[in-house]
Amino acid sequence: MEKTTSSLALARTKSDQLLEKVAAAFKSPTSSSEVNGGVVGESGSTTLSRKSSRQTLTAPSPGRGSGSGARNTHIRKSRSAQLKLDLDDLGSGAALSRASSASLGLSFSFNGFTLPPDEIADFKPFSDEDIQDVEAGTGKTKFQTEPTMPIQLKFTDVTYKVIIKGLRTNVEKEILNGITGLVNPGEVLALMGPSGSGKTTLLNLLGGRLIRSTVGGSITYNDQPYNKFLKSRVGFVMQEDVLFPHLTVKETLRYAALLRLPKTLTKEQKEKRAVDVIYELGLERCQDTMIGGSFVRGVSGGERRRVSIGNEILINPSLLFLDEPTSGLDSTTALKIVQILHEIAEAGKTVVTTIHQPSSRLFHKFDKLILLGKGSLIYYGKAAEAINYFSSIGCSPLIAMNPAEFLLDLANGNLNDVSVPSELEDKVQIENSEADSTQDKPLPVLVQEYLVEAYETRIAETEKRKMLVPLTLDEELKSKVTYSKRQWGASWWEQYSILFRRGIKERRHEYFSWLRITQVLATAIILGLLWWHSDSSTPKGLQDQAGLLFFIAVFWGFFPVFTAIFTFPQERAMLSKERAADMYRLSAYFLARTTSDLPLDLLLPILFLLVVYFMAGLRLSAAPFFLTMVTVFLSIVAAQGLGLAIGASLMDVKKATTFASVTVMTFMLAGGFFVQQVPVFVSWIRFLSFNYHTYKLLLKVQYNNIIPAVNGMRMDNGVVEITALVAMVFGYRLLAYISLRRMRLHSGS
Repeated sequence: MEKTTSSLALARTKSDQLLEKVAAAFKSPTSSSEVNGGVVGESGSTTLSRKSSRQTLTAPSPGRGSGSGARNTHIRKSRSAQLKLDLDDLGSGAALSRASSASLGLSFSFNGFTLPPDEIADFKPFSDEDIQDVEAGTGKTKFQTEPTMPIQLKFTDVTYKVIIKGLRTNVEKEILNGITGLVNPGEVLALMGPSGSGKTTLLNLLGGRLIRSTVGGSITYNDQPYNKFLKSRVGFVMQEDVLFPHLTVKETLRYAALLRLPKTLTKEQKEKRAVDVIYELGLERCQDTMIGGSFVRGVSGGERRRVSIGNEILINPSLLFLDEPTSGLDSTTALKIVQILHEIAEAGKTVVTTIHQPSSRLFHKFDKLILLGKGSLIYYGKAAEAINYFSSIGCSPLIAMNPAEFLLDLANGNLNDVSVPSELEDKVQIENSEADSTQDKPLPVLVQEYLVEAYETRIAETEKRKMLVPLTLDEELKSKVTYSKRQWGASWWEQYSILFRRGIKERRHEYFSWLRITQVLATAIILGLLWWHSDSSTPKGLQDQAGLLFFIAVFWGFFPVFTAIFTFPQERAMLSKERAADMYRLSAYFLARTTSDLPLDLLLPILFLLVVYFMAGLRLSAAPFFLTMVTVFLSIVAAQGLGLAIGASLMDVKKATTFASVTVMTFMLAGGFFVQQVPVFVSWIRFLSFNYHTYKLLLKVQYNNIIPAVNGMRMDNGVVEITALVAMVFGYRLLAYISLRRMRLHSGS
């Protein structure tokens, strides 16, 4: 008996010592006088609350410059190792039921000694999220807590049809059929369904991205129809991340803030908002990393998706639409994205997202759910009540499964591992008897028809009656939504200057790539060697120099055309996204896009001429050299305008390349070198050819006042050629702008 008593006393003593060591290990070294880190119990043992220990751990903030992350990791490992040794010492005197040294969470059960439940709760193990917060050194701030205008989204009996054009007849296909729902501020609505069920189409309709005559039903925002004012209140994250690959994360969000945030904010306030979003989304570690793309290394997929979300939440939107934000991401990253959406909604915003196949944890994060099957509504209501509803109509899962997988199986008409409703069983038996078949499961078509009919008879009318309840928002908020004037975040000049700087930063990597520099330098050196110190004093030498000048005219006409035709087709997705959000005026974008290329386009020709001009022994005088350079510049800008016009008119890279090849070849042949006596009925082509005018101007620069004529061309002052090239510079660009203006870049823009 005495042995047992001494054993118990030893256990108590060692456990008290152990608890004191744990408390001492977690106590802040900088504030040893604090007493709120531990609580002394009746038995003399010191316990530490989880909350106070977390505060102590997160104090140094290594993620924001303290530099003590490695030291904290070493301390954690040392303390857990010491804790493990102390626990091992207790094995001889008592039975230890559970000890987790890695997470520093303890659970004791001794013979004759028990910790109270409230003290055991204090030793709850730290979660992975807690450890991440400690290692990041910064507690996560509340997301987008500033006030926003609440908008209630209501849609009733929404239908949408598309007309498929055939060879003989046109076929009308129904994409959506009578979709009804309601989302209040502070809620997250998930649109689920198999591929092709109409999720993205419905999201585009709700976000104002599809405005067509084939849309039926009503969609209202605070009981008002969609208008241009809502563009500044709506954030729309597309399924594909449309971002500039050569801009960094910080630059991307900074330019978006400068363009989209209201004029009432200063430049410094806008830039601060971009930095705040970077920290709120956890992007501070990659803020100076390029976004990247197919051929450029950059941030990860999850970080790229958070940048896309950051682009939209910068404006503090009242409505946020997201098209499959978790596609292609691992389950942990996807969960973080959905948690961000919840934090956005908690600030009074309305969030609507499509989701393809979420995990069970993701599914339970949604407030409301719309389940679509072939464009029809199968379920609308609270996400937590979806399983109970389908069980009530006879469709219950027979095995434990992810609720999202269960719902998607139903939407596809697949009843594997799902109980078959009695009504469908009767139909299967009737069909088997009529067709002499032995199938045991109903056809997918029958399942979908049954689910649609069950929803319409059980839920549809109730939900529609709920939507008849008048909106409780005051009239001032309703009237704000009806304000139809667009609200630009910056003046025209500010938009131009921001887009100009962004264009130079994005394309400088492309223009100064080693491939392009090598191409220009290699061509220049080959030309210089072939025409090495050519002599224009003899007729043969003069003809050789004329050939060199014609090649220069062709090369610096051909090169810019095939660079410029890719401009608008490649940026069409970006232009559609930004114009749909009213980030800038089209005129400001067009002028910034075309002028930001000029400084980059004119550097390589200077390098080219510095090599060719002196190696070939052209006229060694300052005036001819600089006039030659100006002539080449005019040719480049005119050719670039033609490429922009072709690209903007066709908006298809393959078609534009084919058309440009034929056009440039025709202009080259009519350039006055190969054929001098052009038939009258096609002679007008040469006046549209920048090659023709550039070639004549180069000849006049080199041989004016020296030779009266070269290849039948009179050596005059060249005013006609300069006028023609300047007219092409502006004329081709005007044609490109008109083509862009007439092109429907986005259905809702």
